[in-house]
Amino acid sequence: MSRNDIRQNMTIAQLVDLALHEDLLLGDVTSDSTIPKELLGKAEIFAKEEIVFAGREVASEVFSRFASIQCDWQVQDGDHLQDRDSVVWLEGSLRELLKAERVALNFLMRLSGIATGAHRITSVLPEGANLKIVDTRKTTPGWRMIEKSAVRAGGAYNHRSNLGDGILIKENHIKSAGSITLAVGGARRSGHHLLKIEVETTTIDEVREALEVRADVIMLDNMNDEQTRQCIELIRATRAETVIEASGNMTAERLPKMNELGVDIVSMGALTHAARSIDLSMKVRSTDVG
Repeated sequence: MSRNDIRQNMTIAQLVDLALHEDLLLGDVTSDSTIPKELLGKAEIFAKEEIVFAGREVASEVFSRFASIQCDWQVQDGDHLQDRDSVVWLEGSLRELLKAERVALNFLMRLSGIATGAHRITSVLPEGANLKIVDTRKTTPGWRMIEKSAVRAGGAYNHRSNLGDGILIKENHIKSAGSITLAVGGARRSGHHLLKIEVETTTIDEVREALEVRADVIMLDNMNDEQTRQCIELIRATRAETVIEASGNMTAERLPKMNELGVDIVSMGALTHAARSIDLSMKVRSTDVG
């Protein structure tokens, strides 16, 4: 198991602990007062619209906290579902099924919403496009690992997972250090040789300075299409191996043009922060099983 797998497993367990505590701090007074303790049942979670599914691992963790619940999953992360397609069949104590219902659905609806949105955005690119669409750190606090997993399920890619993943020198770093040159110099002295250095630029003069100090990645921030074209021509003529990222005011409609211009990466915070939860539902299908 990789370090990222261990970190994600820890994150999922912690999130489920928090979510169940939040929902069941005082118990489920409705289910416990209306449903006989010994009553068993079967329930189904299903899609209520066309989606790309994500969140199986975290929902499985929710259900595993209830001793009676057995899961028969019908899907994997990344599967494309139609309205009314089955996600999972559940069997166990009806009280426990209803206690797990909302917590599991909250995770599945949010994460499937991110995966569905990522798929819709990446689908605008022509087949064989070299451009990669990546997320950012604009994630729900505590949910970063599972939201980034959902981005991948939808067909997009991940940027940094945390501030230790790579050196990204942005406007405030440049202003605080005094210049791009000084900021990159400090990064080279302090960072180890495996860390790439990316510099955010907003003008062609800043791009020139980033090229002079041999930044590994140059981000073109909040530039229009013509400014982007000019900067790409300069970068390719000066240091062709430099990775070019575009960010800021990026929409699905602009992505084919970014691919045409030769941008390598477009980062979009909207993949996570603007995603809507999609519609999933759980229904009890039968009672007194077994």
